Amino acid sequence: MEPSASTRQAVGFLFDDIVMKISLADCGFRKVRSVGGQGLENATNVVNRLFFQYGKGSKKLEDIHNMNLRERLSTSLKEAMRAKDATRLMTLRLINAAIKDRDIDARADGNETGVPDDVLLAILSKMVKQRQESARAYEEGGRLELAEQELSEITIVEEFLPLQLTAEETEQVIADAIAVSGANSIRDMGKVMGVLKAKYTGQLDFGKVGGFLKAQLS
Repeated sequence: MEPSASTRQAVGFLFDDIVMKISLADCGFRKVRSVGGQGLENATNVVNRLFFQYGKGSKKLEDIHNMNLRERLSTSLKEAMRAKDATRLMTLRLINAAIKDRDIDARADGNETGVPDDVLLAILSKMVKQRQESARAYEEGGRLELAEQELSEITIVEEFLPLQLTAEETEQVIADAIAVSGANSIRDMGKVMGVLKAKYTGQLDFGKVGGFLKAQLS
């Protein structure tokens, strides 16, 4: 049985806790670092291996799988405090501060529960993009230590985002959104973006999607 995408994401949340217990070479793992961020090549192999070796019957995995995004952030913050992980703790506090600002605005508008998950994902996506831009600027200026800090923060923020769609998946969902919205010119671009944001916030780089859509609808 293959783990579902949501379960693979939950296992990924436990990655830092258990990764040292596994021979990563057995998983076909190779770390890739670039100005655009940090990622895992063949990451699915790694997460599947974690699932099968540690996931089945794991109470901790089940609990995390059932957490909503706010609960996961809160739990991670407490764990970072206990571990005295300065970078992780700082990044999680920045996430919480950004969310708190949006919650205050939402409550002023009468939404006592704060912003919904799709807005939380948009906040996280924006934080990743900001750090990618900063890392690029630092690298170009030869300030590699600062660039490394930005990349480390990106890795932490991305733990709480859904798995990014591949290039092929992105093309398909854009084509589907164009069909669903009935778009046939660039004036309909907003309709297509609305469909995509409703379903794929946190999984797509909407800056790049915008450029692709202009080309498709022009």
